[in-house]
Amino acid sequence: MVSTVPAYAWAFTLALLALVVVVDLRVIARRGGEVGMAQAVRWVTFYVALAVAFGAVVALTVGGRTGAEFFSGYITEYSLSVDNLFVFVIIMTRFAVPRAAQDKVLYLGIVLSMLMRAVFIFAGAALIAAASWTFYLFGLLLIYTAVTLLREDDEPDFQEYRVLRALRRVLPMTPHYHGDRLAVHHEGRRHWTPLVIAISAIGLANVVFALDSIPAIFGLTQDAFVIVAANAFALMGLRQLYFLVGGLLERLIYLNIGLSAILAFIGAKLIIEALHGSHIDHLGSIPLPQIGILTSLGFIVVVLVTAALASLAKNWLDQRSTSA
Repeated sequence: MVSTVPAYAWAFTLALLALVVVVDLRVIARRGGEVGMAQAVRWVTFYVALAVAFGAVVALTVGGRTGAEFFSGYITEYSLSVDNLFVFVIIMTRFAVPRAAQDKVLYLGIVLSMLMRAVFIFAGAALIAAASWTFYLFGLLLIYTAVTLLREDDEPDFQEYRVLRALRRVLPMTPHYHGDRLAVHHEGRRHWTPLVIAISAIGLANVVFALDSIPAIFGLTQDAFVIVAANAFALMGLRQLYFLVGGLLERLIYLNIGLSAILAFIGAKLIIEALHGSHIDHLGSIPLPQIGILTSLGFIVVVLVTAALASLAKNWLDQRSTSA
């Protein structure tokens, strides 16, 4: 995996991410209660502002193209991760996680998924480096995912993975939760609480249900720095979004259509780039376009804004027809 970003930028970014993780964990430890709406708004605003400031610094210090790639990757990763919030709600309900412990479960689960996503990122980079046909594979995978998104009528489901059942068998578990504690001592022996299972479920689900996002960001950039940073910032801001949006997700009825359009666009972009790499610049008499990063960024933003506005307009019209 290649990167045009100097080593000092890597060091600064990793130190910044580590600092944010530590500070956030200390805030959770001191909060000791449920996350309120006002708190969620402040934290979502903070994480989005942090990502915007980071992207601006990258654009000014490393280069405008790298900055545009970061914003494209960040927006794509963040928007695709929104679908995961439905799964988080299912997990919290199925495991009956106490409200006061949900923030901690989401936080540790997302940090776990960040580590697991890193494996997929470097595996994808290795595939691309080893074989140019990987772009065709990723492109077709994204187009297939776009079609399945359009055909999905039901809410996303969550099936308990085998690794979770194995954890239940291997670890000494308490039958009940003990607040937000991960472990308790009973008769001189440590017993883990069900929070461990819930955290593992969040981490695994955030990887399994987001396998489309890794090929998607490779369709926007192959810079290791951009891919890692965009994933990290998107995932860090996801937790507080869970507490903020609540029932709002159900009102974004056209979100899947927007995400489908974005995935199909990036899939087509990957295939076109693969064809250019094979020195195929025309399909018959039709020239294949060169799709730049600014074009990609503009397309992603326009589609998401259009999907959100169309959803709000549809809800407003439905409310008017119901009250009439």
